[in-house]
Amino acid sequence: MNKLTIRLEAENDYKAVEELTRESFWNLYKPGADEHYYVHMMRQHPDFVSELAFVLELDGRIIGSIMYTKAWLEDENGNRKEIVSFGPFCIAPEYQRQKLGKMLIEHSFDAARKIGYDTVIIFGNPGNYAGRGFVSCKRKNVSFVVDSNYPTALLVCELIPNVLDGRKWMYIPSTAADCCEDSAAVDAFDAKFPPKEKKWMPSQEEFYIYSHSSVVR
Repeated sequence: MNKLTIRLEAENDYKAVEELTRESFWNLYKPGADEHYYVHMMRQHPDFVSELAFVLELDGRIIGSIMYTKAWLEDENGNRKEIVSFGPFCIAPEYQRQKLGKMLIEHSFDAARKIGYDTVIIFGNPGNYAGRGFVSCKRKNVSFVVDSNYPTALLVCELIPNVLDGRKWMYIPSTAADCCEDSAAVDAFDAKFPPKEKKWMPSQEEFYIYSHSSVVR
């Protein structure tokens, strides 16, 4: 019988997680991928939350991964609260659409609550996350600038119902992903992996539409 296990990532998992992440994201949002480099660099960033870095194993093989960084919400009076954001989050392509991602997300949410976090915010495809408790940022009065437009891809999940209490909030993400702006470093890191073809896929246009659109105020 197949054995599924969710546990914290260990140092000897790093390479396998990076390989899984590369395979899962290759050509998904852009030709090629940089998410595996982000994973590699994130672990060294002060915003990385190691207590929420989980892997999903099937018979000892890592087939899923989720990683979190700190983020913040600031209200109109300058009051700031620490929250978390996850990503990269991936399930091996051959095991997708089998509710394994839901299992991994819910496990990480339980762990986040236990260490004191009450809100998760991500930037992602609403179709992938609306069934996981995420809602449009507009419903929770969250945007990158208070009273600005509400990005379609900015999604909010309250781990404790109504914890954001209707106030207007500005979302302040971690700077951990800034490393991916160094394309030379991304390419140098990717060169350590077996060659893969970079190409255009329809999912890239879908991501562009979601990431460049807003919900009307």
